Amino acid sequence: MTDDTMRIGFIPLVDAAALIIAVDKRFAADEGLAIELTREVSWSNVRDKLNIGVFDAAHLLAPLAIASSLGIGHVKVPLVAPFMLGLNGNAITVSPGLYDELAAAANGKLDDPEVSAQALGRVVAERRGRGAEPLTFGMTFPFSTHNYQIRFWMAAGGVDPDEDVRLVVLPPPYMVDSLASHQVDGFCVGAPWNSVAVKLGIGRIIHFGCDIVARAPEKCWRYAPRGRSIAPACWSGCCARSAARRTSSTIRRVKTRSLRFWPRPIESMSLRR
Repeated sequence: MTDDTMRIGFIPLVDAAALIIAVDKRFAADEGLAIELTREVSWSNVRDKLNIGVFDAAHLLAPLAIASSLGIGHVKVPLVAPFMLGLNGNAITVSPGLYDELAAAANGKLDDPEVSAQALGRVVAERRGRGAEPLTFGMTFPFSTHNYQIRFWMAAGGVDPDEDVRLVVLPPPYMVDSLASHQVDGFCVGAPWNSVAVKLGIGRIIHFGCDIVARAPEKCWRYAPRGRSIAPACWSGCCARSAARRTSSTIRRVKTRSLRFWPRPIESMSLRR
């Protein structure tokens, strides 16, 4: 590793695929970019390492990047976002037991977010009436669309997420284990963890995030402007390519190289600007 290596932190989620493939399949290296990817567990780790300069850039929650730039909830570190890495992709998953309770309490189809939210309100009220422990839900970070989506869903059923249930922060890779060990009754997280819970038979996806908030910005590629001084050659190459116009020759080159990993031509890719 040299001074011109760009250090990028990420969380193991589907929307980090663009960064992982760019390095693993040498797309970045072929463009003259030296990148070292570092897998992290929690968003607070990614934010803190980006803020203090351990990382030059990061796969980061869009709301968290805004909060960092505004100095909300942590130190103020302005960040730049050249592009988004994901749109939508979250889901709300609950335990099979809670799913059955919601289905029994629903007045209508459970795939309607308003119907399921109202059913949740009835389940919460019934549990409170018999003195049971409140339900516990996990989300990835306070400044995240996961937090906003699960709160919007609960509010539609008259459930106060700060009073009527426990809403706790959990790193994405720990969501499934927490559901399996009954530490949480449900969670809102990005792919692939909802599908993992379903495949293991310990969770049921009750709603996709886009059912609640359409076209929600998820992850972005962020860097602190001071990062240019850490890996100058790599930054100049990356920024030049980010600013390059999408010419037909550039798109043809991308298409040709992608065929090394794609079984048939991508006919839908336009060669026009």
